[in-house]
Amino acid sequence: MKKVMVVTDSSANMPADLAQKLNIQVVPIVLALDGRTFRDGVDITAADVYRWQRESRLLPTTSAPSVGDFLRVYAAAAEEAAAIVSIHLSSTLSATFNAASTASQLIDGVPICVLNCHTAAMGLGFVALEAARAAAGGADLDAVTSRAQEVAARVRLLATLGTLEYLHRGGRIGGAAALVGAMLQIKPVLSLTDGHVDVFAKPRTQAKAVQVMLQQMNQQADGRPLHVAILHGDLPQEAEGLRQKIAAQSTCAELYVTELTPVMGAHTGPGVLGIVFYTD
Repeated sequence: MKKVMVVTDSSANMPADLAQKLNIQVVPIVLALDGRTFRDGVDITAADVYRWQRESRLLPTTSAPSVGDFLRVYAAAAEEAAAIVSIHLSSTLSATFNAASTASQLIDGVPICVLNCHTAAMGLGFVALEAARAAAGGADLDAVTSRAQEVAARVRLLATLGTLEYLHRGGRIGGAAALVGAMLQIKPVLSLTDGHVDVFAKPRTQAKAVQVMLQQMNQQADGRPLHVAILHGDLPQEAEGLRQKIAAQSTCAELYVTELTPVMGAHTGPGVLGIVFYTD
């Protein structure tokens, strides 16, 4: 029996083995530098992006996948799926949702539901994973869509950045704009809420920022099992230390460490450390 297939974009940052296991189709966002284009996570690495940011005056730019990119994925999925749920990062952060929506109207023969999940990184990744798990269990289009919306409404993303420079340059700084120039005195914790970057807290050190994030996560969990992903940009040791701390202190239904993709790193720069979480 044909099942619902889940499509997402590369900003979801989900572990590749999970995406493959659940047959989630990932459409790469595009990154460009000095006349060259690269597919996010396919023919460019995050390390390449951070090197450019540190060494070059030229900074990479990003663009949404084209309508044609989505058409190719949808057409292939339509050959083996009863329906498609296409889940993407916030439309306030990227035109990816709009491109997917346009493409969905050009495919006949299979229903396609395109969702703006109002978040990014593993916030989006968790939504796609849960939708795909529902689909694997035999859920129909309405049930898969409902499950995705349930998780999207609960998932939280909190992070501290090494610099606000790249968010500022890319025009995605949102409510954190007032902190530009104050980064030497504070280590702000930022949240991504309804697609907007906001300031959650203003601790003075990274250690305190991590403490603030963990306190918020455990308060929201209220003793219930957590689904957690640590996200980082060029901070693998710090991310692993945070993973170990969460594993020791919290009850986790799943716990991952994820590095930001090249496109995400282009907008945040190196030095990002954060957590994405939700409870059932």
